[in-house]
Amino acid sequence: MSIEHFTTTERRILRRPDVEAKTGFKRAHIYNLMKEDKFPKALRLGIRAVGWDSAEIDQWIAERLHERA
Repeated sequence: MSIEHFTTTERRILRRPDVEAKTGFKRAHIYNLMKEDKFPKALRLGIRAVGWDSAEIDQWIAERLHERA
């Protein structure tokens, strides 16, 4: 099964609750992984708002699944 199989056709900005739901990780773990360059970086949306590119999150998930295979 190819990595592209897991990507979605709709690309959008995901807010933290959506990223937590997709990955199963909580806020602190997501930010720790980002600090270690092991998770896609958040995009600044405003002064107090960040989001993640859905394509990058989907790709990251697909890569983790591919590592298990």
